[in-house]
Amino acid sequence: MRFLGKKILVTGAASGIGRATAIRFASEGAEVTIGDINEAGLRETAEMMEGPARIQPFDAADTDSCRALVAAAATDGLDVLCNISGMLKWGPSIDFAVEDFERILKINTTSVFVLCQAALPHLIKSKGNIVNTASTAALQGIAYTIAYSASKHGVAAITKGLAIEFASKGVRVNAICPGHVNTPMGNSAPPAGDVNWDLVMRNAPKLENGSCEPEDIAALFAYLASDEARKITGSLFTIDGGQLAG
Repeated sequence: MRFLGKKILVTGAASGIGRATAIRFASEGAEVTIGDINEAGLRETAEMMEGPARIQPFDAADTDSCRALVAAAATDGLDVLCNISGMLKWGPSIDFAVEDFERILKINTTSVFVLCQAALPHLIKSKGNIVNTASTAALQGIAYTIAYSASKHGVAAITKGLAIEFASKGVRVNAICPGHVNTPMGNSAPPAGDVNWDLVMRNAPKLENGSCEPEDIAALFAYLASDEARKITGSLFTIDGGQLAG
């Protein structure tokens, strides 16, 4: 029970990686606050968790909502923040709407900064840590996902910058870079338009059955948040079935 009594906030917990991560932390004794815009999905997640969960709907596109989520989660202190909320929209860049580009940056990047900023005073007190969700798209150019890639490059920069700034205060900050994960977002329908599928498939996993399950990513969240990773900060951990190996 690595997290017995630890207070952990997991965003994006209504489905996919966020749901699996909330379930994993609860199974290891944590007191978990789960946040997402999808309240019904949060309630489904809570029913799957061991022990009670604090359900706190929030909108990642709304700064005040992000801050309110952290305030609710940190009522009795906070030990770990897991930023998992995000969105993906992809397609030919020449036709990609600027409004969609801006919304992706707001949800995937700005919200991560706002949540970290709000959580840091609590994490300094607890000597806690942050685990963000970047992507293989933060580490490599990937065609047709320019907005998503830009947003995740931003998460990588936030992670490394905060790790340097707060290391002396005892707060660790890391990020996970998943490849393809079997989630509703990861399995979203392909875009319309002129797509060169050879370019898309160059980023396929190399391992047999190399696509990850949400539980695979949740296991890495639990490791990075635990004392076993006490010497790790400012790192980007790839889990992608060999996608970026070559």
